[in-house]
Amino acid sequence: MDCLCEIVQGLAALAALGLIVVLVIAHITAGMVNQTRHEKEKYFLTATGEKELFPSLHEPHSTELSVVIPAYNEELRMPVMLDEAMEYLENRQKQKPSFTFEVIVVDDGSKDKTTEVGLRYTRKYGADKVRVLTLVNNRGKGGAVRMGTLSSRGKVILMADADGATKFSDLERVEAGLNDLLPNPGNMAISCGSRAHLEKESVAQRSVFRTFLMYGFHSLVWFFCVRGIKDTQCGFKLFTREAALKTFSSLHVERWAFDVELLYIANCFKIPIAEVAVNWTEIEGSKIVPFWSWLQMGRDLVFIRLRYITGAWKLESPTKTD
Repeated sequence: MDCLCEIVQGLAALAALGLIVVLVIAHITAGMVNQTRHEKEKYFLTATGEKELFPSLHEPHSTELSVVIPAYNEELRMPVMLDEAMEYLENRQKQKPSFTFEVIVVDDGSKDKTTEVGLRYTRKYGADKVRVLTLVNNRGKGGAVRMGTLSSRGKVILMADADGATKFSDLERVEAGLNDLLPNPGNMAISCGSRAHLEKESVAQRSVFRTFLMYGFHSLVWFFCVRGIKDTQCGFKLFTREAALKTFSSLHVERWAFDVELLYIANCFKIPIAEVAVNWTEIEGSKIVPFWSWLQMGRDLVFIRLRYITGAWKLESPTKTD
């Protein structure tokens, strides 16, 4: 019995030591995100090729809807998504002329012709409706979404993936979810598209290993960061301008787990969140590498919570950046 107690005490001490080591690593490796823009990232090109300065999220809105599309090497998949989005938005404007919108394609340091594809739409529809923000270096999906959001003019801001996995007309569903949360003090609200209702079907089509990774990721999200949202990773989220400024000003994670940190920040600020079922189709060409991307996301989830707990990361008040 004494021997068993010693073993238990030894394991407990080892676990405590391991936790301390992880806390120290999380704290000392917590770098702050550089939100300073390269000079080239401050401008967009008009339909005639002239340079104009991007606006700031800190300024009052001047259009109804901004659509931010992060794109990395998406010259092949993005045209299908943009054609669908522009057809929907143009038809909506014809039905209601007071409806105004902009689409911001954020080329996240692509090595292909993503920027050129985006600029074709600028020339077709005009820079008031389609703008391309080309990042000098690859920041990651979260970094691209943040940079596009900080450059937007919309009263509400939609984050949408370049692959078109979610039908763009489902915007009306997430808008309804957002409107159900408003009005409220500060005009704070977020509406998240969700694929949770498709989970049983997706499990049937996935390998046992990928299913294990999916459930493991969901468990880490629930345990460390966000509870009450079944699908944090769907790339179809709608923010009020005020909520976008509040959350993106504190965002640190620039890779795949950035959605989780955004929702964690929203919970910390008590920003109401709706989860709305949307149509979703898996599109070939995903940038996620099944094992390594999930491993990276899992690490980031643990570090998100630990870095806020230790004070390495703090919730920021919105401030202007260069």
